[in-house]
Amino acid sequence: MGLIYADITLLNSIDYGMSQRGVLPSENVRKKDVRALVDTGAYMLTIDEHLRDDLGLDFESHVDVELADGQQAKCELVGPIKIIFETRTATCSAIVLPGATEVLLGAIPLESMDVIIDPNKQTITLPPDRPFVARTIVK
Repeated sequence: MGLIYADITLLNSIDYGMSQRGVLPSENVRKKDVRALVDTGAYMLTIDEHLRDDLGLDFESHVDVELADGQQAKCELVGPIKIIFETRTATCSAIVLPGATEVLLGAIPLESMDVIIDPNKQTITLPPDRPFVARTIVK
């Protein structure tokens, strides 16, 4: 089994909200198209400090994290950040891992967007019976 990547767009959610209200021109919404590693072993969205700065994301708090190699680190939590994959969106916070070489798309935003992970084809796709609206279990 190989690695799975997804082409996603990341936006500053505050900018996006201001644009929706007509306060900020849509061309001024800070956004980036990125190729993210789909990582169901990661809990959240993880970005580097350059992407945090490019998107102008606000500091929320510090969080203690355990890295894949078992090391412990204290990282910034920033946001809010809007993720777009095809017809799906999710809004969440992101962990800033200084020097990270890839954006990690973790379990929380993946679940929120209601996508299908196909390890055989090494892709994520939308459920064919609901390509436009995510289903969320609330019970």
